[in-house]
Amino acid sequence: MITSEIFNEIKARFGHYASWAIWAKEDITAKSNIGDLSIFEEKTNPTLFDSLRSDVIYLGLNISRPIERQLGNFHDPRPMATDFKIRHALQDTIYWGGYMTDIIKDFEEKVSGNMMRFLKTDSKFEKDNIEILRLEIEVLRCEDPLIVAFGRDAELIARKNLGKEFRICRIPHYANYSSKRKYREEVLDVLFKQKVEPTGAVNVAPRSD
Repeated sequence: MITSEIFNEIKARFGHYASWAIWAKEDITAKSNIGDLSIFEEKTNPTLFDSLRSDVIYLGLNISRPIERQLGNFHDPRPMATDFKIRHALQDTIYWGGYMTDIIKDFEEKVSGNMMRFLKTDSKFEKDNIEILRLEIEVLRCEDPLIVAFGRDAELIARKNLGKEFRICRIPHYANYSSKRKYREEVLDVLFKQKVEPTGAVNVAPRSD
């Protein structure tokens, strides 16, 4: 279970690139309300903390543009954005509510190939970002989270640095060309093979500090 203390610490320390896999309900169109961040406020969403879980962590590669609002990553309201497909894929499943972050922080790059080529030239930058991710996992206080990578590049970096410590799987990237229905099928085909409890965070670990 995510407490208000954990939630607020995540928001304060990592909120400019992190978020959670919950969204406001779809309205008229498939993309409607995708950028509504009032869902992260207890006053407007009294069941907020019951909806969040620490034992599933979704990993993107890096941002494609600056995140202007806290917890706004993966909640892009722009017409060209495809974040809505994640909502459709996860809604009404036990995988709703997981933690979301990028494996490389604060590096704006739309072309994943460019990102990967840069990492080959700067191994320290990659390691520094992995350490930030470790801090995020520590704050989440879950001993055995399932790490779900969006796409092959995020998976490669995750397995290289964390594969001996955590369970890792890969789902298609939401920017891939496919309908939202097809994307949901592809995502759930992978996720339903993983071992995840049907409710909340499990194996909560004590903080080292």
